[in-house]
Amino acid sequence: MDAIIQCENITHYYGKRLIYENLNFEVPRGKILGLLGKNGTGKTTIINILNGYLKPRSGVCRLFGETMERLSPRTKAQIGLLIEGHIQHSYFNVVQIEKFYRRFFPRWKRAAYYELLAKLQVAPTQKISAMSCGQRSQVALGLLFAQDPELMILDDFSMGLDPGYRRLFVEYLKEFAAAEEKTVFLTSHIIQDMELLIDDCIILDYGSILLHRPTREILDGFHRFRFYSERPPAAAPARRLWNTEKVGAAWETYSFLSKEEVAQELRAQGVEPLNLVQESLSLEDAFIGMTGKY
Repeated sequence: MDAIIQCENITHYYGKRLIYENLNFEVPRGKILGLLGKNGTGKTTIINILNGYLKPRSGVCRLFGETMERLSPRTKAQIGLLIEGHIQHSYFNVVQIEKFYRRFFPRWKRAAYYELLAKLQVAPTQKISAMSCGQRSQVALGLLFAQDPELMILDDFSMGLDPGYRRLFVEYLKEFAAAEEKTVFLTSHIIQDMELLIDDCIILDYGSILLHRPTREILDGFHRFRFYSERPPAAAPARRLWNTEKVGAAWETYSFLSKEEVAQELRAQGVEPLNLVQESLSLEDAFIGMTGKY
């Protein structure tokens, strides 16, 4: 599969604070990729770099083979972008804003806009300025679908949506992307939504990528292990045991290793793990296991 997004050796600072160093990843055509990270790890920053709004210290990003600094009008027309804050032109109502936006997009699909708003029960004559944050986000998402872009870039797409609307939108987006072979690159603070939606997952730490794997591989292979020990484990080799800490009377650690391999790893550190238990995880639990609670 050819890559729609390519980021090569992206290094960026805000002042003296390092955001990334030699960040590399690709998003293949037809995939939904979720970018997860704590606040301040640079999720919105990479979206701004991708779209040419921000120049990194070094490195290059490409969309459809074109560099971020020289995106042609043809390529820009293939990108549907949703950034934090969602929507402008709040003096329009729902019908007026659709008529305004359709002039700029040659592949405009009016039905896609009204189909989503009908599901979300937004009144056609309602003014954007009189809407809640969640309702505005619904209008913005409908406009995005109507553009019929080949690539959708969604920054915190579920902002303001209540649980029912979030689930409805996640199902709608997944169906839309699969039917049309769209590529989606998104972030969200609500990881439960990502688990239902994304094919692949990038987990950012401060300065680098911790992990880039298929979501199913993370859910099937990454586990929490609880055990008892009279002495603390020593530091484990990187990426074999993650975030080992004491919780109450027990210890817990996270790993892609099997239960037997975790026991061997702990014994190599001079610890005999008593009552070692392996637990399956949600994507949110896995994220906390890799990045830590604080």
